[in-house]
Amino acid sequence: MKVAKEWRLGSMGDTKILPGSRHRSPLKRPIWIILMVSFVSLFLVCAYIYPPNSDVACYVFSSRGCKVLTDWLPPPRRELTDEEIISRVVVRDILDTPPVESKNPKIAFMFLTPGSLPFEKLWDMFFRGNEGRFSVYIHASKEKPVHVSPYFLNREIHSSPVTWGAFSMVDAERRLLAYALKDPDNQHFVLLSDSCIPLHNFDYVYNYLMHANMSFIDCFVDPGPHGNGRYSTRMLPEVEEKDFRKGAQWFTMRRQHALLVMADSLYYSRFRDYCRPFADGKNCIADEHYLPTFFNLVDPGGIANWSVTRVDWSERKWHPKSYRAQDVTYDLLRNFTSIDMTTHITSNAGGEELLQPCIWNGTRRPCYLFARKFYPETLDKLVTLLNF
Repeated sequence: MKVAKEWRLGSMGDTKILPGSRHRSPLKRPIWIILMVSFVSLFLVCAYIYPPNSDVACYVFSSRGCKVLTDWLPPPRRELTDEEIISRVVVRDILDTPPVESKNPKIAFMFLTPGSLPFEKLWDMFFRGNEGRFSVYIHASKEKPVHVSPYFLNREIHSSPVTWGAFSMVDAERRLLAYALKDPDNQHFVLLSDSCIPLHNFDYVYNYLMHANMSFIDCFVDPGPHGNGRYSTRMLPEVEEKDFRKGAQWFTMRRQHALLVMADSLYYSRFRDYCRPFADGKNCIADEHYLPTFFNLVDPGGIANWSVTRVDWSERKWHPKSYRAQDVTYDLLRNFTSIDMTTHITSNAGGEELLQPCIWNGTRRPCYLFARKFYPETLDKLVTLLNF
């Protein structure tokens, strides 16, 4: 690193005393330079405030035209719509309001399933002995579940049909959150599927989530055709392409963030209307984009940008890797619980891998509390190996 030289005034002994005094004439200032700088500055300010609307005006100084100015100047701030102003007021008030104090804070486990849950026996082992620290909610979209665990009895909520890839998936998530929010003791909310399993005992999961200073919502930039390629300009002006995000739907979120989802109508309506299969010739999957984009816009610093549910997309197919009975081993489960880097794979040519360390309250920790997708045939081996 360069060190600036220190300059000192010499002592009187080092200075020659000249007879008499000398009058210095004032410096001649280059007035024309000052005028030119002032004129250019005024022009740039006017161009920023009142951008030129014609091609002729763009070529005053350069044949490169308006692109010179747009590259050099910051983008002008657009005026917010009335809906955006209302939305930001609501978001600010919810985030600034202290969380509801609870003497008995609980985690709400919300199961999104077509029917019965094949891993109820495993979840029964996971919940046992922790009564009063959790709630269960089941959204069964096709048939009434048959239960084998008392923790799941009479826990179904009003459900509607759900189609994979359709916006009905987002509605089902919001419906689960609405029912779970009715209990003021529920402080953290976990969305799970019928193929999900827990990887740790209840105490570990409870402490990991309840003491986290963030929500675990997956969120990343995918520049490929199944990421930003699904964006529709009809979402403008509220949702710009630079803010469009992708992520797995399997979230866990704090109560304040759950309230934000319930309060949102602006971004919800944009995704409902313009992010659906084959809308505008694009196959937009709303449950992969709505929440990641929403939280990227309203509270990007409050989410972890990864999901605590392990999903393996390494095969790079339409669906993640699934596990049969012969795949389930002690080493497989141990590997899941030791991963401390999350991987996102983009959908552009070649599929770029984006690696991110899992930072929990400022400390690097293992990423995953749950995993999917397991076939029902794996139940017995999982019960033996996990042994909660």
